[in-house]
Amino acid sequence: MRADDVARYLQDHPQFFDEYHELLAHLYVPHPHGGRAISITERQILTLREKTRTLELKLAELLRFGEDNDVISTRVHALSLALMSAGSFDAVMSALREQLSEGFSVPHTALRLWNSVLTREGEVFEPVDERIRVFANEARQPYCGPVNDLGVVAWFGEAAPRVQSIALVPLRRDARVVGLLALGANDDARFVPDMGTLYLERIGELLGASLIRELG
Repeated sequence: MRADDVARYLQDHPQFFDEYHELLAHLYVPHPHGGRAISITERQILTLREKTRTLELKLAELLRFGEDNDVISTRVHALSLALMSAGSFDAVMSALREQLSEGFSVPHTALRLWNSVLTREGEVFEPVDERIRVFANEARQPYCGPVNDLGVVAWFGEAAPRVQSIALVPLRRDARVVGLLALGANDDARFVPDMGTLYLERIGELLGASLIRELG
């Protein structure tokens, strides 16, 4: 009889140990972390302890994620209040840079606006490459990762050579894309492809709404 046959028989006949309960007291199995033999009951206790430890680690990880999300949510809320309180385009831009720098520790911020937004003087309204417009219009979520070939890194001016990772956030007002927000970091692990983008999307929507409000 093979081991698989024994295992299958025990699975198909759960009443076996009810009929031969005294057998449990005489069965010994290898210790999972050593060479000595232990009873089945001891092995079950060790297995339950290991499962409990795994669950405790998973719970601790979930709690940490929850705490991190609470912190980010608080910062997004502060940004929302700052943008709502801004009474002019320049005040919106100032609030954005201040909140991203101090609240989110993002060292480099730049953006460009287009598409039915009233034009004004300044680098924010400078023409952008058509590839950037296409990217912003077609992106289903913000881009996070290493500096790509769109040329957006040049928006950071003198800081551009130091930027190692970027986040590109389309600015939306309803279904309309009105521009692109670029965030730059000197750390190549700050913005990575597998990071969550929900809060970046919300920031893009908040900023897009604030800019439309000021510019018409």
